[in-house]
Amino acid sequence: MRAEHESQQDASSKAARLCEQQTVEVSELWEVLYAEAELVAGREARLRHLLDDVILSRRCLGEAMAARLSRKLSREDMGRDELQSLFFEVFCDHPMVVRAAAEDIEAIHSRDPACDSPLEPLLFYKGFAAITTYRVSHQLWRNDRRHLAWYFQSLASEAFGVDIHPAAQIGCGILLDHATSFVVGETGIIEDCVSILHEVTLGGTGKESGARHPIVRSGVLLGAGAKILGRIEIGEGAKVGAGSVVLNDVEPHSTVAGVPAVVVGRSSEENPAMAMDQSLRCSGI
Repeated sequence: MRAEHESQQDASSKAARLCEQQTVEVSELWEVLYAEAELVAGREARLRHLLDDVILSRRCLGEAMAARLSRKLSREDMGRDELQSLFFEVFCDHPMVVRAAAEDIEAIHSRDPACDSPLEPLLFYKGFAAITTYRVSHQLWRNDRRHLAWYFQSLASEAFGVDIHPAAQIGCGILLDHATSFVVGETGIIEDCVSILHEVTLGGTGKESGARHPIVRSGVLLGAGAKILGRIEIGEGAKVGAGSVVLNDVEPHSTVAGVPAVVVGRSSEENPAMAMDQSLRCSGI
């Protein structure tokens, strides 16, 4: 018991150090995930098979993510073994996809108070699963394998209730909290370090072609149910209140709310995405 307690403290302190880093070291994150999986498997026998299959029998984060996603997304038209092989092929050929996923895990662990361990997003959070599936479909889209990219997009929509066009551009360190009914259109852009609650839409406003979806700059917090429509820009460090409909550009570090959204003040935090304060506390206009 003492050895287990010391191992748990070791894993926890390592996880805490990861949260303080600007950039996640993928190999160190993998060590944390593996150590925590061993502890959980020892405590909860009914999860042993899942933990063995997804983590304890794997050699790296990419292999573990391929196993977890293929368990969730396998269908009659593409079985688990084929899916797992395809996922792992993408992760091996494009290590930046794995690094982006590692940054997402760190973002969830550091910003979501309900997340006690970086192991939890990998095993249980559909927001992480959805955005990782998007990252694979986006890479396939860029490699001109568009029908396969569409296939993964449709799987994610069906399995997770999240609809992200494979051509959309999404950065690293994304917290997609709860995730249900999150939608991003074809030309949408989300920069690094953005936090997004459920039922957020980054959509167009009509049948026009070309760049027609929003740009969300780094450090932004998008509250639950926010609808951001058209080729508008949400400036760095801005906050969009829950249920708002945003039709115009939002200045950096400002807070908007309402239908249609109007400026209600300046963000009280330098980085709303990290603070995760969804209230409309502001420093004044």
